[in-house]
Amino acid sequence: MVKRGSDNPPRALVPLNRTLEEVRQDAKKCKACDLWRTGTQTVFGGGAARPKIMFIGEQPGNQEDLEGKPFVGPAGKLLDTALDEAGIDRSKTYVTNAVKHFKWEPRGKRRIHKKPNAAEIAACRPWLDAEIDLLKPQVIVCLGATAAQALLGRAFRVTQHRGELMKSALAPFLMATVHPSSILRAPDDETRHSEMERFVEDLKKLAKFA
Repeated sequence: MVKRGSDNPPRALVPLNRTLEEVRQDAKKCKACDLWRTGTQTVFGGGAARPKIMFIGEQPGNQEDLEGKPFVGPAGKLLDTALDEAGIDRSKTYVTNAVKHFKWEPRGKRRIHKKPNAAEIAACRPWLDAEIDLLKPQVIVCLGATAAQALLGRAFRVTQHRGELMKSALAPFLMATVHPSSILRAPDDETRHSEMERFVEDLKKLAKFA
């Protein structure tokens, strides 16, 4: 096995010459950061075997943690709706997250999302790299600031480049837009509706890849 990087914290060990399913099985045993202690399970990416579009979010939420699948909670349902309106079949795409374990804090009986830190994102990066290397998508779509900064650096601002199809060393094209959860957090119905429209317009730019 080859260790990707020697920075602190230790990164995951990702064996070379693995299939995606073998990497998924390896990721279940990852202890490169402490999130495995509180997450129910590793939530690896899923979707088409040869996707042209890869969506990358921040981390699994409560529902994803329980089911072991990405984007199956409220944000995932909103993403499904937006993709349908944009004319994109989700089953032909691949969805994953920059971090593969649910980071949370207790609030009563509920588990509330807590933003992963830079060390946790860095520790999980080899799994994301492996997904990109093996799937070779034509376009990578970063959903939200955490995913975008994980790939493009902490100085990157989604607000400045939202919806742009940019050239990238990771894939022929890369786009950054908002995370669906930000639409769910909109303060009122009018704002939520307008933000959904903007999100769908961003996704329509991917139709040529779909």
